[in-house]
Amino acid sequence: MADEQTQDTQTPDANSAAGDELATRVQVLEEQLAAAQDQSLRVAADLQNVRRRAEQDVEKAHKFALEKFAGDLLPVIDSLERGLELSSPDDESIRPMREGIELTLKSMLDVVRKFGVEVIADTNVPLDPNVHQAIAMVESEDVTAGNVLGVMQKGYTLNGRTIRAAMVTVAKAKA
Repeated sequence: MADEQTQDTQTPDANSAAGDELATRVQVLEEQLAAAQDQSLRVAADLQNVRRRAEQDVEKAHKFALEKFAGDLLPVIDSLERGLELSSPDDESIRPMREGIELTLKSMLDVVRKFGVEVIADTNVPLDPNVHQAIAMVESEDVTAGNVLGVMQKGYTLNGRTIRAAMVTVAKAKA
């Protein structure tokens, strides 16, 4: 009963002060809640970004894990091609050896293509510094200036990434 008398005897200013205190407390708590929600959203977004980056890293690791191995095979492919270039297809005494080299080269190229390796050896295409390394410019009437005239050494890409640029000669207009 004493409590009832105390409540009844409080002045309007005391009620107003208590109400203001509660309103301030509610506002502070709402701000803290908004900050906590914002922080929670940021943490969730960061976690999603980390997960996405990790997935991309794993995908790149799978895609380009063979890069060094493929790069080490390129001189072998070059040697097989050079052997074919230097041997005469008309010489009957080496015909079986040429056929063996041709089959070995075909098998090797089929295997590396299966794993995403592509050959860069096209001529009369615009010079692309991402896949071509120009070693000379030669005047030409047959090929458009700025296009690849000849390939000195084939280039290779692995899943779109250049692992060896093609060494090429580039056409230039006649002076």
